[in-house]
Amino acid sequence: MSRVAVLGASGAVGSELVRQALSRGHEVVAISRRPSLPPTERLTPVAADVNDAAGIADALRGSEIVLDALGLRKGDPPGVLTAGARAVVAARPSRAVSVGAFGTGPSAGAAGWLTRTLVERFMKAELPDKVGADAAILGMGGTVVQVGPMKAGPISPTRRVLGIDSVPRRWFPAMVTHATVAAAMLDAAEDGPRGEVLVALPK
Repeated sequence: MSRVAVLGASGAVGSELVRQALSRGHEVVAISRRPSLPPTERLTPVAADVNDAAGIADALRGSEIVLDALGLRKGDPPGVLTAGARAVVAARPSRAVSVGAFGTGPSAGAAGWLTRTLVERFMKAELPDKVGADAAILGMGGTVVQVGPMKAGPISPTRRVLGIDSVPRRWFPAMVTHATVAAAMLDAAEDGPRGEVLVALPK
């Protein structure tokens, strides 16, 4: 059992990370701006903002594993994702895993033309923030699990995680559930490669 901190614990992927980490026997620190979960024997909800360096440092202190599931909300200032990644780097956990977008940064070349075009068009404002956050996690030897479009649903029974060079070429990546993404992130944190970009697929 490890002490696992989840950044963005109130989001779709973050809440799945909390649930699944507890089911795997870990002690969980669930970090969000407005915690909604009640504390239990192995769950500690913490209110903290990534732009508050001291508050985030306190929240992350003592966690062997940090799972970064931060996402951008409407109205968020630029740099939220990078600020979160830098906080993870500063905490120096034994393992760090973050969620990223397939078709950005290192995986841009592996994505199809349509995926790259849509990513550049619809994520234009936040793209530098996402790329910067991934670079920070990879630079500390952490792992980035990149995914295509996400949806609600259970963990895919046929799920798999591949390196960038092994991802099948498609016009557009298959949709993957938040639960499947969370499972891939936990697998990577517990026994996955370090310093690599992985891609979570439903099958």
